[in-house]
Amino acid sequence: MKTQNGYNCLSRKIFILPVLLIAFSCAHITAQTIKVKNTLSRERISLNEKWFFYKYDSNTKTDDLIYDVRPEINNFYDGVPADTKPTEAENTKTHNAVLKPWILPSGNDFIKDISKQHTRPDGNPGKDFSFVQKKFDDKEWEVVNLPHDWAIKGPFYEGVNPKVGGGMGRLPSHGVAWYRKKITFTDDDKDKSIFLDVDGAMSYAIVWLNGNLVGGWPYGYSSWRLDLTSYILPGEVNQLAIRLDNPNNSSRWYPGGGIYRNVWLTKTNKINVAHLGTFITTPEVSKENALIKYEVTIDNDSKYDADIKTDTQIFALDENGKKRGKAAASFEPIDILIAPGESKKVESLVRLKNPKLWGPHPTQTPNLYAAVTTLWQKSKKIDEYETKFGIRSLGFDPKNGLYVNDELIKFKGVNQHHDLGALGAAFNTRAAERQLEILQEMGCNAIRMAHNPPAPELLELTDKMGFLVVDEVFDSWILKKTPYDFHLIFPDWYEQDLRAMIRRDRNNPSVVMWSYGNEVGEQYTDSKGAAIAKQLHEIIKEEDTTRPTTSAMNWAKPDMPFPEVMDVIGLNYQGEGIRQSPEFEGTERIRTAPQYSAFFTKFPDKVIYSAETASAASSRGVYLFPVTKENSSTIRENKGGDSKIHHVSSYELYAVDFGSSADKVFASLDKHPFVAGEFVWNGFDYIGEPTPYYDARSSYTGIIDLAGFKKDRFYLYQSRWRTELPMAHIIPHWNWQNRLGEITPVHVFTSGNEAELFLNGNSLGKKMKAQYEYRLRWDDVKYEPGELKVIAYKNGKKWSENSVRTTGEAETLEMLPDRNAIYDNGKDLAFITIEVKDKNGLTVPTAENKIKIIVTGGGELAATDNGDPTNFVPFPSNEREAFSGMMLAIVRSIPNDKTPINITAKSNGLIESKIVIRKKNN
Repeated sequence: MKTQNGYNCLSRKIFILPVLLIAFSCAHITAQTIKVKNTLSRERISLNEKWFFYKYDSNTKTDDLIYDVRPEINNFYDGVPADTKPTEAENTKTHNAVLKPWILPSGNDFIKDISKQHTRPDGNPGKDFSFVQKKFDDKEWEVVNLPHDWAIKGPFYEGVNPKVGGGMGRLPSHGVAWYRKKITFTDDDKDKSIFLDVDGAMSYAIVWLNGNLVGGWPYGYSSWRLDLTSYILPGEVNQLAIRLDNPNNSSRWYPGGGIYRNVWLTKTNKINVAHLGTFITTPEVSKENALIKYEVTIDNDSKYDADIKTDTQIFALDENGKKRGKAAASFEPIDILIAPGESKKVESLVRLKNPKLWGPHPTQTPNLYAAVTTLWQKSKKIDEYETKFGIRSLGFDPKNGLYVNDELIKFKGVNQHHDLGALGAAFNTRAAERQLEILQEMGCNAIRMAHNPPAPELLELTDKMGFLVVDEVFDSWILKKTPYDFHLIFPDWYEQDLRAMIRRDRNNPSVVMWSYGNEVGEQYTDSKGAAIAKQLHEIIKEEDTTRPTTSAMNWAKPDMPFPEVMDVIGLNYQGEGIRQSPEFEGTERIRTAPQYSAFFTKFPDKVIYSAETASAASSRGVYLFPVTKENSSTIRENKGGDSKIHHVSSYELYAVDFGSSADKVFASLDKHPFVAGEFVWNGFDYIGEPTPYYDARSSYTGIIDLAGFKKDRFYLYQSRWRTELPMAHIIPHWNWQNRLGEITPVHVFTSGNEAELFLNGNSLGKKMKAQYEYRLRWDDVKYEPGELKVIAYKNGKKWSENSVRTTGEAETLEMLPDRNAIYDNGKDLAFITIEVKDKNGLTVPTAENKIKIIVTGGGELAATDNGDPTNFVPFPSNEREAFSGMMLAIVRSIPNDKTPINITAKSNGLIESKIVIRKKNN
């Protein structure tokens, strides 16, 4: 039984207190040439502004500064089912011209065994290449700001045999590109340690400074640091150059391309808190007090012994992340002697009375604290380092699931890929926040990061907003899913990438589990695959004993060695059963009987949860007939799917071959109450992987479409996850002029338990949900125009009502902004929904009018979308058709411009709409 910094699956007494370094003292410099001043003990300077960017044309031969040789591809098709068995890697031979030997040492800090760390070879590859040299004239290159996704502007590759297939979103994310930026250091900086911090670059990043090869990092989802100290030229202009090489056929979804997260320059004194050098846990937590354990690692990069005193104070934070008043607690100062070139870790304990606990919404409050560590040398402050964290306990009970602060919390979760719809992979805090707000409105309380480390700012948001997080690192190991995926670098980089993720994220209170793999091919390789899993599990435990490990399994069964390794059993679709209908008998596809009970019997001491459920599909606002009588169906022609228009019916009963409808999943979970909950595949539609129609651009499986518009499934999940919310939702819309007198089934999602349906004032009967039923169905309704109205009841009392009406012809446009004012920092966004209305103000659900957006004043149009997965109009376009009566415009503020933003929506034959978005100080 673990009681200190650990968890106890049986007793529910697992105690954890994660923490995160989020912010240093920051200065944001916007000029192209950054002038770095020596003013603070630690500075973190944004390098996001005004990079010079060049991408080789796809038909142009690129340079030969490659990380490593890649195998040739033969007959790869990216439209195979998502659960296709991974295959063996192809053999390749490395030659002496590759840069891999110079890049591998960049990860040495994350390799525990010193004997396995890499020695940098002699030489300076690339020094003579013009793009890395200071004298190269890059003024003809494109000027971009980071985060930057070079592919999102398109154009899409349409038609058959596209250069980039539907799996990767038909966008030009592949290719080789360069980023260049000038930085000026002062003479004082010669006595500093200087670091480049990259939160994410897609992919195979290689960095030069002043013509010197510094290092790099191949995995596009990792955050990484390079030490620039020995390469800077104080008092001069310094030239930074970064090469990226993003291969085609490297992902099962849209990866984006470019430096798509933030980049920072960090300056410290020679004696400093190490990179990702703090870790806070809470061995004991109660409402009355919390025991806080603090670890900090200190580096001495100087040439002399250093007598250092560490002093750490804890501050409560307000809703805006600002410190509240005086310190809530202080650790005893510690004196330490550090030899030159050494690192030392110090530990300390303090007890905090009446702590404000971190917990998930809606039943708890996500309170946060900050630990501020100051290093002193001879009474002089030489470093200050802030770590944000939350105080909370976790308990894992195999018979019930997860307990947070002794309250049972079932996962009501979704899986999320990393793109932000029409904005692509380039991270934007407001866009991510909007997604989380919509999910929280649905009742979602948990996010599984599919299938890679997220942007650090996304975890800041989940901390602040009170989400639970499963932090995942890899989609593949040694066996491959696509020809150029992570399997090419797994043998050399798995330890570095895994440790880097954990050290970066282990202080985030929202993170409750570490996932070391998703549906990896090693499930099939018996003890060999289990041995790799054990390696990854042990690395995680070396870094963090306070959270359990997990891995998502779509194949491994209870009697196999693979699930024995993980602390928590993660199942993908196996709980409900996979391909159990007769049509799959005799096929080579995965077929699995329902597995919850089998795993529970085999592993009675382990928590079980569904890492992926459902994978149901739909196109928002599209309803196809006939409607299945089943509660879950595969998608076939004239059975929920239409291959001519590439759409799936929004009756929300249809799923991919290996999946199930939400209704079927709910029943399976209710029949197995020991399951800790679910993570639905998936929250938002994402670019790429458009099962079942790979001629499209984006997925169909989101509960919310790519534009952020709610599909009908949103309300089905809301009816289950927010049972206290009075709500009722009717499907389909009621504009069916071509179905007069025909059977048009009507379904109702409600948090009540019974409802009565009316058509034009005439009752069509009252129905009550039976056990394991989650919708109310009137399947014999004959269409006539007018009004459908539902009155829902709960426990015999009126609970909620709703209606849908047949609309008139489209007459006007209406714009609905998510906010009426945005910050003038050049990053904040307004998301504006444009709806096509009739003369009575009803949204016309079949409208496809082409709409033009005009933006003037202190903003600019960032992108548009309509949520249609078959639409190939480039996202930056200011014109596109409405889809099911709706369209989205995303408007970005212009920095330091106080002018209000004027937005006009126009469409031929319709009354235009105008709104004004105010600007506010950042």
